[in-house]
Amino acid sequence: MATPLNQINNGGMIGRMARVGGCLSECIFCQIASSSSTSTTLLHSDDKVVAFRDINPSAFRHYLVIPKQHIPTVKNLQRSPEDFSLVSHMLDVGKSLLHRDAPQSKHYRFGFHQPPFNSVDHLHLHCLALPFTPSWRFIKYSSLGPLGGFIGFIEAEKLLERIKPRVPHPSSM
Repeated sequence: MATPLNQINNGGMIGRMARVGGCLSECIFCQIASSSSTSTTLLHSDDKVVAFRDINPSAFRHYLVIPKQHIPTVKNLQRSPEDFSLVSHMLDVGKSLLHRDAPQSKHYRFGFHQPPFNSVDHLHLHCLALPFTPSWRFIKYSSLGPLGGFIGFIEAEKLLERIKPRVPHPSSM
């Protein structure tokens, strides 16, 4: 389960507001997720996530998949069945949309920006059908660091590895 916001900001008002209905009223992605006061066209909506076009696309097709619940960033995800299931679902939705809308693309990229490189403090999966437009934008969606994903952008599959729940070893039962 994602870390409660009131633990992140030491019990401040933002933490309590975030848990009322699961969203922050001033968060643009929460507004989109709740379909309140935005003109954003949703490409997908279910009980857990919504998907829509990025307003500043960096590729042939560039979609965002966001949880309806306000989770600030990948740093707030834990090694839990709930968080693993949510990110898996986000990835499945993104793949489905791109395969439907950009079947001619041979390359796709799915991932998350990590603080301080994220633009909005609401978890969002970037779903890109390549090529990048313009081509230099690939830098923004590249993993930096020795194992990829420590700095900047982390691919969805690497994040899933990081948050996959541990199976208890039989000898510890």
